Amino acid sequence: MFNFGDLFQWDRFITPSIIKLFYWLAIAIMVLLGLSGLFSSLQLMAYSPLVGLVMAIVSVVAVLVGVIFVRIGAEFVLITFRINEHLGVIRNSAEAQRYESAEPR
Repeated sequence: MFNFGDLFQWDRFITPSIIKLFYWLAIAIMVLLGLSGLFSSLQLMAYSPLVGLVMAIVSVVAVLVGVIFVRIGAEFVLITFRINEHLGVIRNSAEAQRYESAEPR
């Protein structure tokens, strides 16, 4: 997974190992912000029921949209690292083919 020594070396990326932690942390923050908006809308309903209801609906929709965007962002980061890995494999296989073709037989 992830070793403490990897923080001081640049041979291996640590982001793919910890992206899930950041994903779940962002989800938790989204849910907490949504709950905060929901409670604020409930307090606002005492003064203006229609505005409080609209705010409650907006809070729920904002949480759903936020979760989707956090997922898209996390997948984008993982795809970027996966592309890097695949390009490394392609480069290594091209170098191996070049080395094999340069050998005298």
